[in-house]
Amino acid sequence: MKNIYITLIASFILLSCGGDKKNSTAAVIEKGNLEQLRAKRGELVAQSDALIKELALLDDAIGKLDENHKLALITTIPVKDTIFNHYLELQATVQTKENIVLNSEFAGVLQQVYVKEGQKVSKGQTLAKIDDGGLSSQLAQMETQAALAKTTFERQQNLWNQKIGSEIQYLQAKTNYEAQLKAVSQMRSQVGKTIVRAPFSGTIDDIITERGSVVSPGSPIMRIVNLSNMYLEAEVPEKNIATVKKGTDVIVNFPILGETINAKVTQASNYINPANRSFNIQINVPSKNGQIKPNLTSKIQIKDYTNPKTIIVPISIVSENADGEQYLYIAENVTKDGQAVAKKVIVKTGLSQGNYVEITEGIKDGNLVISEGARSVKDGQKVSIIK
Repeated sequence: MKNIYITLIASFILLSCGGDKKNSTAAVIEKGNLEQLRAKRGELVAQSDALIKELALLDDAIGKLDENHKLALITTIPVKDTIFNHYLELQATVQTKENIVLNSEFAGVLQQVYVKEGQKVSKGQTLAKIDDGGLSSQLAQMETQAALAKTTFERQQNLWNQKIGSEIQYLQAKTNYEAQLKAVSQMRSQVGKTIVRAPFSGTIDDIITERGSVVSPGSPIMRIVNLSNMYLEAEVPEKNIATVKKGTDVIVNFPILGETINAKVTQASNYINPANRSFNIQINVPSKNGQIKPNLTSKIQIKDYTNPKTIIVPISIVSENADGEQYLYIAENVTKDGQAVAKKVIVKTGLSQGNYVEITEGIKDGNLVISEGARSVKDGQKVSIIK
């Protein structure tokens, strides 16, 4: 409207300039008389003000007669039944059950380290050797004594079977042999503690203690990790105990890696932590070429609710009245030229996900929900739909 005013005023000025050449604006400017210039300007301003007033009167008359004048412009969203999924968003940490530090079980000098960092090893493979301090020699002597005790027992047993000799001699030989076997077994166990073996197949991640160092029971020697059995661990609020369980779908995102994978909850704890009222869940994840490592953080979305047939709308168009009721506007009685009537509808909402909310009551499939302009319309107001 402002542009129309400017155009009309400009046209009026041009006409004024060309109607009387002697008193035209160009002629007055050419004369260069200051008083005449000011007088001409005052004349044009008065004419412009009069023209604007007349235009305002015309606009007011048009507004009263034209029903389409100043209709609110809106856009609409045709809603329809769709699938709605709600996700519980949490943070999880990568863990592995096969990630341990191998500690010394024997006191002595670390005699040999047979592996290097980054080396792959097999279960049961010898990784290091601690000086046994002569235990191997003692074991050899005890094995010899055990062999002698065995021979003595076997001969005494043969004699006893032939009813030769006394029972006490037979029992003494038997007891001595069994005692020697137990002594040998105990010594072998002690000698076995001087050898560090791989408890599972994996990779040597770190050599903590170097060869030649003195170690004692509990001293860390090296770390071994297996990345083939990885899982995510997260704490879930107890209010979700009925919806988050084994088999629940999960979307896992690793922001650092730029990776997103689909998985399932593989284990849900039956214990509620009283400190934070939550329970633990585990989610198995693939290694992804070794990029996923222990203690790597991730964001997970657990699907805790789904409705196969419902209506969703943008949260921004849902308002609340003084009574706490939620409402939105729909467009009704739509004409061919895009005119309609705004109707206020009280709705009930369900869960929200992102920028959308579930509508459980109030609107139905096929309704035209007012989107842009929803905050400025009133119930029963005529509107014009922008296409």
